[in-house]
Amino acid sequence: MQTFESDGVKIAFIDEGEGDPILLIHGFASNIMINWVDTGWVRTLMQAGRRVIAIDNRGHGKSEKLYDQAKYAAPIMAGDAGRLLEHLGIPHADVMGYSMGARITAFLTMSQPEKVRSAIFAGLGINMVRGVGGSGPIATALEAPTIDDVMNETARTFRLFAETTGSDLLALAACIRASRDKITAENLGKINTPVLVAVGTKDVIGGSAHDLADLIPAAEALEIEGRDHMKAVGDRSYKEGVMSFLEKRP
Repeated sequence: MQTFESDGVKIAFIDEGEGDPILLIHGFASNIMINWVDTGWVRTLMQAGRRVIAIDNRGHGKSEKLYDQAKYAAPIMAGDAGRLLEHLGIPHADVMGYSMGARITAFLTMSQPEKVRSAIFAGLGINMVRGVGGSGPIATALEAPTIDDVMNETARTFRLFAETTGSDLLALAACIRASRDKITAENLGKINTPVLVAVGTKDVIGGSAHDLADLIPAAEALEIEGRDHMKAVGDRSYKEGVMSFLEKRP
C-alpha cells in the first residue's frame, strides 16, 4: 500500500502490474482489499496484462479519516481519483467504480473526460439519477453506541458490514451524510466516453442497468444474472463482461 497527498488529504492506493492502466474505485464502507483484492478483481486484471491502480477513498481503508461531511462530496472524491492518476503520471486510464465508486467515476468522467479512456459504472444503474435514499438511518446506525441499538434492518446491515471491515464508523457517517450532488439525464447525455453499466438483476439498490445505459450515448448494459448488490461484485459473469468490454473498446 502506498500513499500520496490529494489537496492536503492522505490517500492510500495500490499500483500493481504492467500494461494498459485501469483505476478501481470501491463502494461505501468498503476498501481496496474487500472490494477488489478479495473478490479476485486485481488478480483477474493483472492476468489479462493490465496495470491495476486501486484507491482507498477518503474516510475509508488506509486513507485519512475526516469528520466534516462537506469534505465527502462526490466531485471532491472524484478529484482524489484524478489527482492519483496525475501523481502516477498516467494521462488517461480505464476507470471502474462500484456503487458509490460508480458515482465517483461518473463525476470524474463528466469533469475530467480526458483522463477517462472508458468508464464502468458497476452496482449502480438508473438509481444514479433517481437517487438511492435512506442515508439518514444508515448514518444514525453508524453513530449508535453499539449495533444492538440499531433497529432498522437495512441500516443494521450497513453497520455490521462497516464493523466487519474495521472501518471508522464516524468517518463513514460523515461520508454518507454528505450532500448528494445530482447527476441528471442531461449530464449523462453529454458523455462521449465508452461506458459499461453493470448491475445485478436482483440489485434493488442500484436499479436497472439498461435504463441508465439508455441515457448515455456510448453506453451498453451488462445484467449480472441472479445477483444482488452485495453478491454481484465478485461474480464471474461480471468479470467476463468487463474484460470483453475492455478488449473491444477503442
